[in-house]
Amino acid sequence: MAVKFYAVKNGKKPGVYRTWAECEEQVKGFSGAVYKSFSSEDEAAAFVRGDEHTAALSCEATAYTDGSYDVSDGRFSYGVVLFRDGEKLTFSAAFSDPELSSMRNVAGEIKGAEFAMRYCVDAGIKSLEIFYDYRGVETWCTGEWKASKDGTKRYKRFYDSIKDDLSVKFTKVKGHSGNVYNDEADSLAKAALNKGEN
Repeated sequence: MAVKFYAVKNGKKPGVYRTWAECEEQVKGFSGAVYKSFSSEDEAAAFVRGDEHTAALSCEATAYTDGSYDVSDGRFSYGVVLFRDGEKLTFSAAFSDPELSSMRNVAGEIKGAEFAMRYCVDAGIKSLEIFYDYRGVETWCTGEWKASKDGTKRYKRFYDSIKDDLSVKFTKVKGHSGNVYNDEADSLAKAALNKGEN
């Protein structure tokens, strides 16, 4: 039986759904609903974003990244949902680093973006689109924001070291707005903290 992914671009809660029943719940009675089924999850996600015609051509990989912070012990973490060659991969890790923990969840945000870039460089992938919800993920790399803390300086140095090997397109999404993969990255980051990894 063929697997289908239901993409809701315009509905009660836009996103990608695994069953018709879930999709129908978002579009039934919703004026001007826009939705479509796909055989792959990344195509469905591209439709929700509105770039279904260019997604496959523009970048070899796409990644959704997010960070989290545990105020009780100062640990921070990242979650990454990455698509490449029609395959969905998920990653997460938590860290104990007093120098970076002053940045709270922002430390996790930049660690997640750095992980996604490093993964692509190591895999020989030449282009990556990163979807993020904290502006610094992009603006420290581009120089729009000056990297003044040790963590942001290291992040900027890392980006400068790989930018000739990897073309990175940054796309901001609104956090906690129903973007299914941004929410999943957030959940992965929180789960990493709960596991007590470091």
